[in-house]
Amino acid sequence: MKKPTPNEIGQGYDAFTDLLDQLWGENLHHGYWEDASDDVSVKDAADRLTDKLAGLLTIEPGDRLLDLGCGIGEPAIRLATAHKIEIVGVSISGRQVERAHDRAVSAGLADRLSFQLADAMDLPFPEESFDIVWALESLHHMPDRAHVLRQATRVLRPGGRVAIGDFMLQPSADGYEAGAARVNEASKGVLSVIGRDAYLAMIREAGLVPVASEDVSRHTRPSWVKAGERFAALREQAVPHIGEEQFDLTLARFRAFSEEPALGYALLTARKPS
Repeated sequence: MKKPTPNEIGQGYDAFTDLLDQLWGENLHHGYWEDASDDVSVKDAADRLTDKLAGLLTIEPGDRLLDLGCGIGEPAIRLATAHKIEIVGVSISGRQVERAHDRAVSAGLADRLSFQLADAMDLPFPEESFDIVWALESLHHMPDRAHVLRQATRVLRPGGRVAIGDFMLQPSADGYEAGAARVNEASKGVLSVIGRDAYLAMIREAGLVPVASEDVSRHTRPSWVKAGERFAALREQAVPHIGEEQFDLTLARFRAFSEEPALGYALLTARKPS
């Protein structure tokens, strides 16, 4: 199945923002659980993943950070609360941009947080205008990860840093290709994954130097189970929007991903040479 275009993805987020709020909450990304006995809430686990990625970075007061795929602004608000930095968030969903702006105002952070409608494939920013590019669970939506990474390199100042949280293809007993085929079949083209070595090679080819790489697959996997449980509980609200067939397909996808050993998750950082 053909991967959705950026415009189609943006329209989807516009249409289902309220439903996504009920499914994922303020964060539109996975959570981090220490182990099976960890009973932290979905929101707290998602905040923990934000903190884990931020902890792999050096964030200095006065830094300017670009958040690619900012959602409704929760990671940006959390980062701006913890650090005296300026953040610009971009999304292809106008509805998300509006919500993120309103939330930044409510948080008293509008002087350092701004959000705008923009496509990460064609960033509307001059060269060397950011110290950090942040992409937490957004690159898998992009038609071309490599191109977005080159865009990130372009807008980074020399010595600037990149932080990525993304799905990763894990080695499985029957090999990478078989695992990739299963993930592709379950996602119907929505989710594309590559292995760690291929990802690091892509980062290097974009002109960046890999710094940190942390496999957090076992810590994020519960997100699929919890998303499935929440989604199943939303049948009455969701079906009028997406129909029975799409609802059942999405629920089956969450359940398949929760059991797929080839679908992993990694936190990565890189820097632009000085």
